[in-house]
Amino acid sequence: MSNDVRTNWAGNLTYSAGAVARPGTPEELADLVGGSDRIKALGSRHSFCDVADTTGTHVLLDVYDDGRPAVVVDAATGVASLRAGLLYGQAGTALLERGRALRTMASLPHISLAGAIATATHGSGDANGCLASDVVGLEIVTADGEARTLRRGDADFPGAVVGLGALGVVTRVEMATDPAFEVSQDVVVDLPWEALLTDLEAVTGAAYSVSAFTLWDEDAVSQVWLKSRVAGSSDGQAGDATGERRRPARDVLLDLGARDAPGPMHPLAGEDPAASTVQGGVPGPAHERLPHFRAEHKPSTGAELQSEYLVPREHAAEAIEAMRELGPKVAPLLFASEIRTVAGDDLWLSPFDGATLALHFTWKPDDDAVRAVLHDLEAALLPWGARPHWGKIFVAKPAELAAMYPRFDDFAALAQRLDPRGKFRGGYLTEILPA
Repeated sequence: MSNDVRTNWAGNLTYSAGAVARPGTPEELADLVGGSDRIKALGSRHSFCDVADTTGTHVLLDVYDDGRPAVVVDAATGVASLRAGLLYGQAGTALLERGRALRTMASLPHISLAGAIATATHGSGDANGCLASDVVGLEIVTADGEARTLRRGDADFPGAVVGLGALGVVTRVEMATDPAFEVSQDVVVDLPWEALLTDLEAVTGAAYSVSAFTLWDEDAVSQVWLKSRVAGSSDGQAGDATGERRRPARDVLLDLGARDAPGPMHPLAGEDPAASTVQGGVPGPAHERLPHFRAEHKPSTGAELQSEYLVPREHAAEAIEAMRELGPKVAPLLFASEIRTVAGDDLWLSPFDGATLALHFTWKPDDDAVRAVLHDLEAALLPWGARPHWGKIFVAKPAELAAMYPRFDDFAALAQRLDPRGKFRGGYLTEILPA
């Protein structure tokens, strides 16, 4: 994993920025933004494409202090105000100290709040929306250097949350939280493909969060990770966000033909499972179980590429079958592929405008070969309504993305109004947004 802020997390992209700035106060940030021709916030650098790039100055918020505690929880509503530069793992730890928990998390706790929200990054679970869906407020410094606050109910709010960094520098996010709850995690192996295809709802609904791993050319789904809310923590219900009691998730999958994992697992074959979050049904705080990787360990392999496509749930079977046909082509290039589900939301640039199947690909670091196979993959998936993840690698032309979002013209108008000179546009945003 690269520690050089001139490159992204995986080291496959060198940024175009001519300078890096770390403002320490709101006044410094306002002067920096207002006086810049080209500028862009940079988070934990976990995007694999140039969505966060700029030819001007990259702004890092790792030393930014607005004079308020990094985490503030409203006792009456449970809404948490969080510094945007915090990592999700840091936010989870701080919230637990205050008796609260994030409702969902991505597979990595090492990603920044603002960056993950801006690109509609997500975890898994039939009832769990993407990370941005729990945002109820944003504080953002726009092109004129002025700080603005947008909250749910404001006309611009649903356009600003998944904002791709195109509207300004987000300094704080307000998020709905739950009372602190615990999660237990079980892993099963060798789930028959037939069970996944014919009983998809049973598989993905077995636990609060479910992730299935495959290389697509295998005789069975190699691993399924099941994360269940523990009875007696928070709402007192196990396995479900709705309050309905469910059978233990592991039992559901065993009845469908899976087997218990032989021991702790890592999503990537051959990698040390010590980096993975605790398995074997041992309860722990939500932020220590909902991700796949522990905050204190280096996530995944570092030298890798990633793609992801978000498919409307009604076309899940067709998308899975299409990927199985591509198995011989994609398997030699894969470290792992993950199947997840995500609930819908009302955010303009969120790909989750309804129940969604997410197909994630962690590729070996062979850019030319990966991009070549992505042409086949997109030819198979895009006709079923698939949308690429904003921060991953895809081969669809940036201008094609706009047609995938009914409210994109509204977003473009919002970007033009808040940033008429386009100072926050860089990377492929210079193509997708009008000048």
